[in-house]
Amino acid sequence: MSSTLEQAEEYIAANVRMISGCKDSQTSADVSNVASFSLPDPAGRAGGACTAAMLKTLYNDEEDRGVDLSFQDTLLQMRKVLDQGSYTQIPQLSSSRPLDIHTKFDLVPDDGFEGTKRAVMIGINYVGQQGELAGCHNDVGNMKRYIQKVHGFTDEHMTVLMDDGQHEEPTYGNIMAAFRQLVENTKEGDAVFVHYSGHGGKLRDDDGDEADGYDETLVPLDYQEAGQIRDDDIFSTLIGPMPRNVTMTCVMDCCHSGTVLDLPYSFVADGSQDEMTETPGFDFGTLIKLFQSFQNGGGGGISPEVMQGIQKIASKCFSMFS
Repeated sequence: MSSTLEQAEEYIAANVRMISGCKDSQTSADVSNVASFSLPDPAGRAGGACTAAMLKTLYNDEEDRGVDLSFQDTLLQMRKVLDQGSYTQIPQLSSSRPLDIHTKFDLVPDDGFEGTKRAVMIGINYVGQQGELAGCHNDVGNMKRYIQKVHGFTDEHMTVLMDDGQHEEPTYGNIMAAFRQLVENTKEGDAVFVHYSGHGGKLRDDDGDEADGYDETLVPLDYQEAGQIRDDDIFSTLIGPMPRNVTMTCVMDCCHSGTVLDLPYSFVADGSQDEMTETPGFDFGTLIKLFQSFQNGGGGGISPEVMQGIQKIASKCFSMFS
């Protein structure tokens, strides 16, 4: 059997990093007034605690030109900001590679980047529904401002989904279509950013691939009719098909989000780790299910080129597990 690193490099082509607002077992808090986080020109009063803490940390780093924050510094500082606000949630970093968390935090590679910067931003307040939130649109506005001002992302290569009457609605179909289109558009060497602010959930695992017995989920606007988006679906639509040598950073500001992208390495900012470790219970057999789902569903709108790549990867998976 190949090592976890060998399998990760073989079967997850992109360099994926995810910052989640909490562990799988935790909920992620709303903030009634993000002005308390001293964000520059906040888009609105309410917001998610994870997004607000992350932006406060990163803006402070941008103003202090003396020392660049590492990935570890960023996560630990986020936890400190949350703790100061009496929020108990613990941020978590996961990745498709054993990332050196002591290296500089960035969304775009430093070494002569020449690719395109692409983004998908999703904010769901569930307007008029039970469980309505107040700050997810503001989270998208604040995060969008940050990635444009500091990292040079542009509207031209950005998709924004919000239930605000001005943007395309973040329904199940639209979110999945945005993920598929992002994969279609992204080329080797690009940098990708995905931000989700909304409800997250847990559903009983229906295929036995989760160590805790539950799939982590994103909750789209039309979840009552269309259902929730399981971590397996995100993996098969966004993570698995993403091209090789792409740097993708995802921020998931929602409940139960610790392993929502099903990545093999993790760092939990609770003071117990100084390095990334293998994610407990991670199973590469997920890719077998990915292949089967595409066989049964006809590819779900993925282009023939991407579908061919998925089939090639999954065929190797079948050989490995047979």
